[in-house]
Amino acid sequence: MAGCVERGGRAAGGPAMAGLGERSGPVLEDTSRKGRSPALPAGSGSLSGRVTDKTGAPISGATVYIPDLKLGVVADTNGYYRFKSLPSGKYLIEVHSIGYKTFTRSVTVNGPVRFDLTLNDSYVEESAVVVTGLSKATQIKRNPVPIVAISHDYLATNLSTNAIDAIAKIPGIRAVTTGPNVSKPFIRGLGYNRILTLYDGIRQEGQQWGDEHGIEVDQYGVDRVEVIKGPASLSFGSDALAGVVNLIPTQPAPEGKMIGDLTLGYQTNNKSPGGSAMLGATRNGLEWMARISHKQAIDYKDKIDGRVFGTAFNETDASASLGLHRKWGYSHLDFVIFDDLQEIPDGSRDSATRRFTRQISEADTVREIVPDADLNSYRMEKIHQHVQHYRIYSGNSLTLGSAGRLQVNLGFQRSIRREFSHPVLYKVPGLYLQLNSVTYDVKYFLPEFDNWNVTVGVNGMYETNNSTDGTEFVIPSYHQFDIGPFLLAKRSFDKLDIAGGIRYDSRSFNNFQLYTRPDPMTGFDKAVYGADTAGAALQFGNYKKVFTGVSGSLGATYNFSDKFSLKANLARGFRAPNISEISANGVHPGTNIYQLGNPDFKPEFSLQEDIGLVFSSRYVVATLDLFNNVISNYIYNQKLVTANGVDSMDGSGDTYFRYVASKAQLYGGEFSVDIHPVKALHFENSFSLVYGTNKGSQPKSFGDSAKYLPFIPPAHGLSELRYEFSSKPRRLAHAFVKVQLEYSAAQDRVMRAYNTETSTAGYALFNAGVGGRLSDKKGKTIVNIYLMGNNLFNVAYYDHLSRLKYFYFSPTDTNPSHGIYNMGRNVSLKLSFPLDFGLKPEKKGVPDGAE
Repeated sequence: MAGCVERGGRAAGGPAMAGLGERSGPVLEDTSRKGRSPALPAGSGSLSGRVTDKTGAPISGATVYIPDLKLGVVADTNGYYRFKSLPSGKYLIEVHSIGYKTFTRSVTVNGPVRFDLTLNDSYVEESAVVVTGLSKATQIKRNPVPIVAISHDYLATNLSTNAIDAIAKIPGIRAVTTGPNVSKPFIRGLGYNRILTLYDGIRQEGQQWGDEHGIEVDQYGVDRVEVIKGPASLSFGSDALAGVVNLIPTQPAPEGKMIGDLTLGYQTNNKSPGGSAMLGATRNGLEWMARISHKQAIDYKDKIDGRVFGTAFNETDASASLGLHRKWGYSHLDFVIFDDLQEIPDGSRDSATRRFTRQISEADTVREIVPDADLNSYRMEKIHQHVQHYRIYSGNSLTLGSAGRLQVNLGFQRSIRREFSHPVLYKVPGLYLQLNSVTYDVKYFLPEFDNWNVTVGVNGMYETNNSTDGTEFVIPSYHQFDIGPFLLAKRSFDKLDIAGGIRYDSRSFNNFQLYTRPDPMTGFDKAVYGADTAGAALQFGNYKKVFTGVSGSLGATYNFSDKFSLKANLARGFRAPNISEISANGVHPGTNIYQLGNPDFKPEFSLQEDIGLVFSSRYVVATLDLFNNVISNYIYNQKLVTANGVDSMDGSGDTYFRYVASKAQLYGGEFSVDIHPVKALHFENSFSLVYGTNKGSQPKSFGDSAKYLPFIPPAHGLSELRYEFSSKPRRLAHAFVKVQLEYSAAQDRVMRAYNTETSTAGYALFNAGVGGRLSDKKGKTIVNIYLMGNNLFNVAYYDHLSRLKYFYFSPTDTNPSHGIYNMGRNVSLKLSFPLDFGLKPEKKGVPDGAE
């Protein structure tokens, strides 16, 4: 968000924590010890110094972090820190310590450099450092692109059910949900393939076109999040037309340290236990880390529906990483596994008792009522989906001396999605999708000249998707190749920063014809080839097309003073139609719809204007962000109706939907204010609003029923009163208590044409939380404890972006009150046991390189 502060309150320390900064200042060189410093290779240097508070006392354990190098060290008991060998260059450094204001400064490294610094007490974190979509690490307050940073502290102290749900209360960000474990991000009214999700900077590919296809990421492994709210096609190409969500995992341990964490949690609503164990270390530039996580749940409940059948899940995840830091740069290799068993709800209920029923035969003429024992069981139902995602990727940064820096990120992902929709032959998958993706991202950072930072690069991907091994075929198999060269530039003029760039994208798309016929053994459809196609049904035809487009961005930030700044940005986005929008022709299990595509679509292009204001003082931080976004060839899903005005359905009761295109305008903004009259007390308030208007021509008989875009989130606000207790007691430190009111306005600006959607009533939810850190006599953390509750008054409500809102009693039911309500009261207890110690005894006295 333009001018946005970091979400998360007090600084929580650690190299992965974004924080507050100051403008670049003078670089202090350690001339006094040059004669005694070891010789350094050409093109390299060292950085050392001391971290103290305003009284001059050393701050032991302060973390000094260089985001561009993904490298950190920890100050010793006397406050001294040292990077022994760094590539020469200009770097933004962050210094974090719990209870202090994060210090940010640009430092030029060229030979031995001494840099001492002083941390001040923190009332509030004002300006985070971000890396997403930029030529180099930059403070938010000096970046014209609308972006928000969400800290680990925020994620840890707010109750959520998955990685996307964890950020859905941030102004301008919402989520389309299908129960508690399936969420897709929406940014300023746009989602699906218009939002690109990254994991550690690598694009996430996992059938994003599907309504009930969540983000395949371990929420325990996400340490912080950066969100671009607006077109980011300049840096990432197609699918970033409306924004980017970068899920950043736990960063490596500081040099000479071993870190670890055991997290245990339980949520009461769906009886969900969960936990994660992590261990990692760094020594002499060699780093490693490993994590394993698990969570599971029974069906969630609300006070109207009781337990909602078909929403249980069982998820297991694991990751491992290796890294090497040397004077030439760094190289990382990461492995990630995601494995989720997720039930598929359909909403069917007995009309007399409202109790859920389940399918017991392929004909589905009679259903049985689900017994309470099954609603309270962790055992997966026969009708469920099994989602597996495997990822291996490598991030590499090579310093070329005076010639600049080269960054090469490569990745391979395999996403396997099986949706088991047959109640009798339940081991036979209905939908079976196998997606292989190779991603590449190459950037060359030119040497800085006259305060210009220029980056040229190229990125894209190659994908193959096989959809022919199941019995239901909603999309064809396809190949896809993306390539996009780009140029980014940024310059600082004291208080003024300007940034922009240009990009050209090309997507080559080729899907393959598919013939199907019933399998004589099972009666289900199967793919046939060659001579067997005679007399078979043609499900999909061959299709081949190249989509191209130009995108760009230009913006400026002006800091009138340390307290007040103004931002403006103009960006053009590009998005090629996805496979479902072009070629869909079939029933998608888990959606209750028969989806139809349109091969004649053109690419979407957006033009968004942003303006942002931020005021930051000791007692008040306020931001205002406004935007206007016009999209040509905007593609959306629309119900088909019969001549009598009722829903058009196939023989199985699935409703027909077809993608259509129009011109669209979305406009609105976000406002937030954090009032903290004393250091311990915070009164945070935020409000976001977006309007979506269909600018295409519609029949006059429709009136206003087609005036608005479908599935636009209503006005949303959040007010939180939080008290943070003094850190002085050694056994209980950094404790807090908070109460929170979340409110959503009614949404009446809906697309009623073709019965596409219905209005949604407003609601208000009361949430609360308490937590803190228990320490031993020496002040070392034993455990972090968090007790949090959402919807404590157990309100029955529909969220406008919940897909379950439209899961009625039966396919012919049209009563809006027969949808499935969102989750009722949910209380969570979370315990986090950290591990942090040196790998070798700490030397007494002044470390080498410090005075």
